[in-house]
Amino acid sequence: MIPARYSASRFPGKLMQDLAGKSVILRTYEATVETNLFSAVYVVTDSDIISNEIKKHGGNVIMSQKEHESGSDRIAEAVQAVDCDIVVNVQGDEPFTEKVSLQKVLSVFKNDQKQEIDLASLMVHISDVDEIQNPNSVKVIVDQRNFALYFSRSPIPYHRDKSIEIKYFKHKGVYAFRKQALLDFTKLPMQMLEASEKIECIRYLEYGKKIKMVETDIQGVEIDTPEDLERAKNLWKND
Repeated sequence: MIPARYSASRFPGKLMQDLAGKSVILRTYEATVETNLFSAVYVVTDSDIISNEIKKHGGNVIMSQKEHESGSDRIAEAVQAVDCDIVVNVQGDEPFTEKVSLQKVLSVFKNDQKQEIDLASLMVHISDVDEIQNPNSVKVIVDQRNFALYFSRSPIPYHRDKSIEIKYFKHKGVYAFRKQALLDFTKLPMQMLEASEKIECIRYLEYGKKIKMVETDIQGVEIDTPEDLERAKNLWKND
């Protein structure tokens, strides 16, 4: 499932911007389909513009029937009647989505014999100071078993003791959910931390859900700003 809103606060219409001859949302959709990991891939949207863009290229679309505060809410509505166990959410602004990272996320559930994991997601090591400081770059900290402890737009952890070597990890916008965890999400009211940070996966943590993070070394570019789009164009050109 690829949730896709046309209006975005930081970069309105970003999913319809041109990226090497195709729209960002079409690039993301095609990249996801080309992994051959899924029985079906859908763009979930409330936008006729995005719906028409995907349909005219032969893609699958589910139109949202309600207004939604988050991508998880949008996907939950779409999958209620779908017979599935695991739902993967690829953000519409992730045109560099690729097979290896998605396989790592899906493998979490294959190895979860006790079914203690509600979600799995990706993180990538970052060292660029500007990216660490950038509030558009969501950081994550994990425990010894790589379960998420917290997500923040601030640099976490705070590097007070400079004698200690630390690593920063950026959260990438790919999730895999147990279907029930996703449906549960829609019934849980937003709490203070999620509302403050504007990071929806914090809601899962606030209600005790377990998120397993998987490290990938594939950075790509998430398109949140016009500057990100230019970086993506350069990366695509040099790929």
